[in-house]
Amino acid sequence: MAGPRDQAARILRSEPDAADSAAVRAVAPAAETSDPAVAETVARGPAETPAPAKPAPAAQTAAPKSGKKKVVLLGIGAVLALAAAAYGVNYYLVGRFMVSTDDAYVRANNTTLGARVSGHIAAILPGDNTSVRAGDVLFRIDDGDYRIAVDAARRKIATQQATIDRIGRQVTAMQSAVEQASAQLASADAASKRAKLDFDRQDALSTKGFASRAIFETSQASRDQSAAAVLAAKAAADAARDNVEVTKAQQNEARALLAELQSALDKAERDLSFTEVKAPVDGIFSNRLVNTGDFISAGQRLANVVPLDAVYIDANFKETQLRRLKPGQPVRIELDADASRDIEGVVDSLAPAAGAVFTLLPPDNATGNFTKIVQRVPVRIKVPAAIAKENLLRAGMSVYVRVNTKPGAEPAK
Repeated sequence: MAGPRDQAARILRSEPDAADSAAVRAVAPAAETSDPAVAETVARGPAETPAPAKPAPAAQTAAPKSGKKKVVLLGIGAVLALAAAAYGVNYYLVGRFMVSTDDAYVRANNTTLGARVSGHIAAILPGDNTSVRAGDVLFRIDDGDYRIAVDAARRKIATQQATIDRIGRQVTAMQSAVEQASAQLASADAASKRAKLDFDRQDALSTKGFASRAIFETSQASRDQSAAAVLAAKAAADAARDNVEVTKAQQNEARALLAELQSALDKAERDLSFTEVKAPVDGIFSNRLVNTGDFISAGQRLANVVPLDAVYIDANFKETQLRRLKPGQPVRIELDADASRDIEGVVDSLAPAAGAVFTLLPPDNATGNFTKIVQRVPVRIKVPAAIAKENLLRAGMSVYVRVNTKPGAEPAK
């Protein structure tokens, strides 16, 4: 049992912490060594152990790092300043003259093919989405009935031409009758003159009493008969000439009917030609709506031909952007389909009205509630022919356009 002195010593002496105890336990074996230096170190205890060397001050290590950071910040600032200066120069020289919009689309005057005559589709020659040339046959309609109509019209014309020829020969015959009547008129006129001379002679003799009354009356009757014969011959000659004119009128009527039959033949041949539906322009054959064997009616829609060689762009600019837009200004076109491709175009024309005016039901703002909306006006942009022929632009594609409104700017050649 510990005495009172030991208890008081424990109370007065502070307990070593766990670290000191661990250090003492760690060096305790070393205290048993014969080395005097080690023993002396152990004897002094942890409190008397020399402190390790302190590291260099933080200010000395942070100084190089702070200098490098300043250099980086100065470099970044210089780059930003150069970028801002370049942007400002570019805006002053180029950017402020640019008018752009993404409300722009590729257009083409695509042709809708329709049937001119009715019938069954006999053949469809081109494949879908293939190139066709103007004049190429695209559809063939069964032409049996139309060929029969053409043959019938030709036979009618042949018959009518024969009728005209027959009437012509009748006119020739009647001309001979006119000549005969004219000869008979001349003969009757001669006989009338002879009878009149005979009458005058008998009248003179009868007045002097040298001729009998009977002979005088006979000569008088002969004179009257010859005068009547002249009138009859003249009437016959007039009738013969009138018959000729009537026959000629019939011939003219027959010729007019022949012209009508010729028109009917032309119509039949035209209908026959319509059984072949041909491409009106160069383009791509697409949007076919019928198949072989389908019965179609006149005016029915068959397909479309899209002339990609003549595409253009309709850009819908805001009305606040139109002040600087003029035909002939260069345009830069960026394709959504190929962002790496830039195309140079030209402003062709500006629409005479906003797009809303041409809608089916144009808006009427004469109402009590009104909200102002900036309208857009279509601007036609011409695409170079060489670019259009590449068939890269397809109708309906979206594009981004920028118009250079700088005075004196010319489109690329």
